[in-house]
Amino acid sequence: MLLNVAKRLQKDVAALAFGPPVAFVYNPLAYAWDAHAAYLERYGEGRRSVVLLGMNPGPFGMAQTGVPFGDVEMVRDWLGIEAPVDAPPAQHPKRPVLGFQCPRREVSGQRLWGWARARFGTPERFFAQCFVVNYCPLVFMTETGRNLTPDALPADERAPLFAACDRALRSTVDLLEPAHVIGIGRFAEDRARAALAGRALQIGRILHPSPASPAANRGWAEQAERGLLQLGIQLPDSA
Repeated sequence: MLLNVAKRLQKDVAALAFGPPVAFVYNPLAYAWDAHAAYLERYGEGRRSVVLLGMNPGPFGMAQTGVPFGDVEMVRDWLGIEAPVDAPPAQHPKRPVLGFQCPRREVSGQRLWGWARARFGTPERFFAQCFVVNYCPLVFMTETGRNLTPDALPADERAPLFAACDRALRSTVDLLEPAHVIGIGRFAEDRARAALAGRALQIGRILHPSPASPAANRGWAEQAERGLLQLGIQLPDSA
């Protein structure tokens, strides 16, 4: 069960330590467990042909809702998930965890789940073909509240983190048995290739929907669909 994979990953990463420039670490698999578990229980059972792999939680997405690319409105209103969310043990004052009361939208989540809604219509139709998971479950921030991505960590901190995340990704693939693992961005593709080397599946990449990417701000959904089609993934007609 994916629940067991997530529980082990939660414990594995909780045991890790991170030094400067990391000042705050949020683990939504712990404080937002109820919402994450609801996502896995509702949508994570059975085989999928496509696994879409993100990097790590955004401060206004999974950090708030426990769901990958978890823009509050999309998670609540389209995925139908809402659950109590606790606070992480230490929070940056500029990045509080407000759970489903967070007023900020996550653009990446709006774009990803908005595309899924437009193309598939219902979550059930989307999840019959695809599943979305993040490679790393942790949020890293500096003293100023600036977001740090996992690839920016020192090598001696990356190694144990990537070992835990690689193990979780392999277990996820064992359970879902996809034909395709598609990184949402280059980092996720690179980690998929490293963790899943030698497996009989196709690994590729689509553009990340982050607003920090100029390309993503020029019609991300259309570019993502072209990328999926070029990788041989057939999509249904728009809902």
